[in-house]
Amino acid sequence: MRDLVDIGMGRTARRAFGLDEVEIVPSRRTRSSKDVSTTWQIDAYRFDIPLVTHPTDAIVSPATAVAVGELGGLGVLNAEGLWARHPNVEETLARLVAAAEEGEDPAALVRVLQELHAAPLRIDLITEAVKQVRDSGVTVAVRVSPQRASELTPDLLAAGVEILVVQGTIVSAEHVARDSNDSDAPLNLKSFIADLDVPVIAGGVHDYRTAMHLMRTGAAGVIVGYGHCDGVTTTDSSLGIGVPMATAIVDAAAARRDYLDETGGRYVHVIADGDVHASGDIAKSIACGADAVMLGAPLALAAEAPGRGLYWTSAAAHPSLPRSRVLPVAEDIEVDLKTLLFGPSADADGLVNLFGALRRSMAKTGYSDLKEFQKVGLTVRS
Repeated sequence: MRDLVDIGMGRTARRAFGLDEVEIVPSRRTRSSKDVSTTWQIDAYRFDIPLVTHPTDAIVSPATAVAVGELGGLGVLNAEGLWARHPNVEETLARLVAAAEEGEDPAALVRVLQELHAAPLRIDLITEAVKQVRDSGVTVAVRVSPQRASELTPDLLAAGVEILVVQGTIVSAEHVARDSNDSDAPLNLKSFIADLDVPVIAGGVHDYRTAMHLMRTGAAGVIVGYGHCDGVTTTDSSLGIGVPMATAIVDAAAARRDYLDETGGRYVHVIADGDVHASGDIAKSIACGADAVMLGAPLALAAEAPGRGLYWTSAAAHPSLPRSRVLPVAEDIEVDLKTLLFGPSADADGLVNLFGALRRSMAKTGYSDLKEFQKVGLTVRS
């Protein structure tokens, strides 16, 4: 039964929980972490670890997308980011890094990003970025916004994109427009997905009903959350919108189960995007029902990250209502990407060896694969 709380006369609100409020319960058995599998598969694409990168220029360049793919995850390029607008992104990002080192305030850094994103999109640039990833042999994934999906997708598919991510801060399957015949009419996800031969991951969502609606569009995966990171994302303060991630993941997983029954066996993957600060939060996300996690800020520690220790989401560059700051993350730690994901680690706070820790958590609670681990017991902090 849902936990409803009175917040005033005639008004109730549902009690929801963040990942920091839940804990994993050990089972009656343990096993060796060598006997644990962290593999997952979406459509025909198999991955060694349940990692999807948040599509921000702060952590994903063509080179890092390749590196993530070679290490067993899925790197997602932003088709509307800097690699689609500037021919020499390293020099472009150096301007942002220099402004941060000079102590510019957060608003000034956001203005720099807005100026950089004011440059027009160039299909030739994003096509070249996609080609770099494709030629490496790893799975090619690219993010587009719902507003530009119809415009950009044909060229992206022609360039070799294998998984399309349609992502916004809040995405629904039913966008109401005053005039459906308008040339700027919103994307019809159901017909859009039906016309494609590649799997589509769509989101973010925060509740059962919206997750179910997105699943019914034919999406292969649904993103839960909007990349929430304390101090960086500001959707809650600017829009007042958000659901704590543990509850959001559990609700989406319930929609997945009911949709599986409704369709007689069609499984849609739940990808958790946000509230992950350390390796334990990855384990909790899977335990709540996620099939994979979309990591952003934790990957900014990698020496290969284009942002050089700075992190922001794509919402930071919105021309009129940015919903992300540009901030440094854990300035005292810098490791290569492989060590960040698999160790060894000298950090005791769960910031390094992210997926080695997931394997250890699964082993310590006796579960051999991710689907089993979704059934682990949970408690709530009092």
